[in-house]
Amino acid sequence: MFLQGIWRESLIHLFVLQYLFAFHLLLFQPFVFAQDSKPGNAANFFQRVSESIKLKHYSQALEDLNAAIEADPTLSQAYWHRASALRQLCRYEESESDYKKFLELEPGTSTAEKELSQLLQAKNGLETAFTLFDSGDFAKALEYIDKVVLVFSPACLKAKYLKVRLLLAVKDFSTAISETGYLLKEDENNLEALLLRGRAYYYLADHDVALRHFQKGLRLDPEHSELKKAYFGMKNLLKKTKSAEDNVAKGKLRLAAEDFKAALALDPRHTAHNVHLYLGLCKVLVQLGRGKDALNSCTEALNINEDLVEALVQRGEAKLLTEDWEGAVNDLKTAAQKSPQDMTIREALMRAEKSLKLSKRKDWYKILGVSRSASVAEIKRAYKKLALQWHPDKNVDNREEAEAKFQEIAAAYEVLGDEDKRVRYDRGEDIEDMGMGQGGGGFNPFGAGGQQYTFHFEGGGFPGGFGFNF
Repeated sequence: MFLQGIWRESLIHLFVLQYLFAFHLLLFQPFVFAQDSKPGNAANFFQRVSESIKLKHYSQALEDLNAAIEADPTLSQAYWHRASALRQLCRYEESESDYKKFLELEPGTSTAEKELSQLLQAKNGLETAFTLFDSGDFAKALEYIDKVVLVFSPACLKAKYLKVRLLLAVKDFSTAISETGYLLKEDENNLEALLLRGRAYYYLADHDVALRHFQKGLRLDPEHSELKKAYFGMKNLLKKTKSAEDNVAKGKLRLAAEDFKAALALDPRHTAHNVHLYLGLCKVLVQLGRGKDALNSCTEALNINEDLVEALVQRGEAKLLTEDWEGAVNDLKTAAQKSPQDMTIREALMRAEKSLKLSKRKDWYKILGVSRSASVAEIKRAYKKLALQWHPDKNVDNREEAEAKFQEIAAAYEVLGDEDKRVRYDRGEDIEDMGMGQGGGGFNPFGAGGQQYTFHFEGGGFPGGFGFNF
């Protein structure tokens, strides 16, 4: 029994050895046949390798070529085919070594020499593209990738990844999505392609699709640092944005403003999303009466999208707050032209035009140095003080200037000292006889041309005959 077992085990080992020998004989049959002056089988093998490369089955082609070279280290065509496959994959050092080996075996082969030259161009082109990317010259780097590297190394993943990063840098997000789509057709679990495609959708503000790409990548590799950064960065941005919007809805405008600012600080490059953050911040600041800050926010929104009508309207409102009447009219007029059916815009434009018109009138309050809410007594005191200060008899050396100033002060008091005229002035009405500067028919305390006038104050007159009656 013992001897029978040994005999049976020996037969099994012999059978396995015969099977392995037959398998290797079949695998290397083309080269055996080639050595036996039957080149047809070798030609078929290399044709099969070429088909594998054409179908982008590079792993299969390289596996076959590696085995062939191992079986026959002098098989020059195998080195050439392997050099070509490695060049297309941008494995340049290995490819260069194989080209040189082939040219040792078959020196002077012009086609191989040309391909070796192309390899060196592609290698240098890829290195240059990375250098240009680091220096910020994205357009030039794209030229090297498209016109040099991917021409001679069409299967170079490093070049394809760099191209997508360059497309993201120049904000060509649609093309970045297309390029990564091709990569994911070849390998749906390509983590780099999932990351870059997710970023392209993110920068288009298609956050739901971006989220799905990041999540798929993290399911495949939960510790992928760039995917984690992209995923949690986007979640944080959306959380801050929602907080700002919620605070606006609750009327907590100061908190909303802080949230909008915090969201904007997270990713300044995300213009497709930030345009809405800038607009939201501008609207809040207008409501808070912070015209100058609102102006800056709305301008940022319009720098991103100059056709954003709501940003034009809000900037017009901000300019009204800062008393830039002409600027407000220009912005609101442009908004009205872009949206002619919007009555709210037309009403805002009418307000701005009225404010501009009012700004060109004499500001009687400013002339008397009182606020718009000043009482009658305050207006009267201010008038008396200025009248004394600019009385022509007290300004002999600059009598002409004093008379003009004195006349302006008197005209201001004529309007603001009369309750009815003051109300009409505050409403912005045009009244021809409301003081000086309104059509030439204003009040003149010096009459028609005499030199001596008496305006009596309660306590007496001025030397020289000037005085006031109240």
